[in-house]
Amino acid sequence: MHNPFLGKDVISILDFDRKALEILFEYTDRARRYLNTKLRVLEGKVVALAFFEPSTRTRLSFEVAAKRLGADVIGFTGEEAISVAKGENLADTIRMLNSYANLIVLRHRFEGAAKFAAEIADVPVVNAGDGKQHHPTQAMIDLYTVRTLFETIDGLTYAVVGDLRYGRAATSFIYGLTLFKPRKIYLISPPLLRARPEVLETLRMKGIPFEERSGIEDVISEIDVLYVTRIQKERFPDPMEYEKVKGSYRITVDLLRNAKPELKILHPLPRVDEIDFRVDETKHAAYFIQASYGVPVRMALLTLILGGEL
Repeated sequence: MHNPFLGKDVISILDFDRKALEILFEYTDRARRYLNTKLRVLEGKVVALAFFEPSTRTRLSFEVAAKRLGADVIGFTGEEAISVAKGENLADTIRMLNSYANLIVLRHRFEGAAKFAAEIADVPVVNAGDGKQHHPTQAMIDLYTVRTLFETIDGLTYAVVGDLRYGRAATSFIYGLTLFKPRKIYLISPPLLRARPEVLETLRMKGIPFEERSGIEDVISEIDVLYVTRIQKERFPDPMEYEKVKGSYRITVDLLRNAKPELKILHPLPRVDEIDFRVDETKHAAYFIQASYGVPVRMALLTLILGGEL
């Protein structure tokens, strides 16, 4: 089998095509058999986790994935823990990690940081989130979740709700959908948080039917997959802008009374108040299932990049 990930950087979900993602999903199916097993697939390899921004799920799932595969893990979370606090620049930090590790997983607050790191490093760089731009491995998890729940990604109606301007997970999910054949995508956000022009242009170029909306009530009965994101205060350059849009959407049990029985709700987490906790008890809630796939998807990705076999 041709391995489209071997030795490759993962900067954007658009770096790959549908066939590549289907290979990743097949490997993920295999990885799920070994979630409680210590494998030797990547024995002797070192994975560096360079998290310049806070992270819970992404960092821990990468760490668990690497350790389940038998790799050693080094890394940090937060600039105060490393020499950046002393004035070291990103390029020098990447060069240091490049000499220590076989693969670097990078999260950074600046757009383009992962691409910059990939240009410096000889080893593969995986983007674990760069500013408001990309979060490709989250999109891989999201798409795998849809595939698992519906046995397809094609032909479904999607709604992506919340912060479509600054939310990198939402942007990457929309980009990921363009590699498949969705029936339609509703982009639901306040006017201040509409999807960026380059995202809309990608949808047009790929011929994906989409519609921008400000409210969800009128379309809830059409939707198969409801992808909810929080309004991310930390991404707003102007705090007053955030105050205008916080709390714009709240998914409640009442809203879901008009939904299809098979509707599934995804959320990249963490959530704040955009999904009522009572929704957790409904058959529509799939965000905890989605979160559980973080480890096997990242196990599959690390295996493919570093030339292992599951």
